[in-house]
Amino acid sequence: MSIWFCLFLIVLCISIYLTFKILIMKNEIKNIGQTLEKIINTDTNNLITVGTNTKELKQLASLLNNSLKDLRKLELEYKNGSGELKASITDVSHDLRTPLTAIRAYLDLIDDKNLTKKQIEYLSVIDSKVNDLIELTEQLFDFSKAYDKKRKIEFESVCLNDVLEDSLASFYSLFNKNDIVPKVDICKDKVIRLLNISMLKRIFENIISNAIKYGEKDFKVKLSNDGSVVFSNKTDSFDAVSLKKIFDRYYTIKNVKKSNGVGLAIAKQLVEIMGGKVKANYTKNTLTIKVKF
Repeated sequence: MSIWFCLFLIVLCISIYLTFKILIMKNEIKNIGQTLEKIINTDTNNLITVGTNTKELKQLASLLNNSLKDLRKLELEYKNGSGELKASITDVSHDLRTPLTAIRAYLDLIDDKNLTKKQIEYLSVIDSKVNDLIELTEQLFDFSKAYDKKRKIEFESVCLNDVLEDSLASFYSLFNKNDIVPKVDICKDKVIRLLNISMLKRIFENIISNAIKYGEKDFKVKLSNDGSVVFSNKTDSFDAVSLKKIFDRYYTIKNVKKSNGVGLAIAKQLVEIMGGKVKANYTKNTLTIKVKF
């Protein structure tokens, strides 16, 4: 056997070994990539493992695993911090709403006829600023409570009749101020549903508030035995385009008496979280919002 043939066999064996080694490493790198993608895209505490004794691949896996651990730690800190922030904002918004509502009520009771022109001017400024604060408080409330679907929601047996009546009563002063006499038709039978009462109140308040902001003096609400609540009011501010966007977050109707957004996106989200349905309709200058549980 010549020396050249021996060299050829050696080179051939080395080539076969290296080719085999490269194929193994290529397949292992592919598996590492797939495993990394799966870990990143799913909520899991798994780590990357390698099925070879290759030192370099083990080092790569170790570096990636350390990065994954750091990433999970940061994610956990973020979630905890975000939860605490939302809880704090919710508490603050609740604390602000009570005194602001009281201030709003007392302002409505002040008789302008007994005030001087300057006092009326000052009162108007105060009234405007209180309205701004109420709007900001509502936005804080919406941000913190509308609503992380992963958040644990407590349900209880709720009487729609009682909650609707309470919600309407809370707007008594605003109805008076805007010369609105609501036509209320609530069924005699108690409509009981398993819902979150805070969310339900927020839904009713949101819809009623928007009716006052954007409607004329005609406002109707009807609760039926099947659990459907229909709110309707006359308004010239809507059209087919506005109707399609009415539940879009931050959508604002132009050329209306107030410049605030429609604000029904939150109501829609809360209704759906509790398994209900909501839809809007606009015909003959009448906007109708129907909520059903």
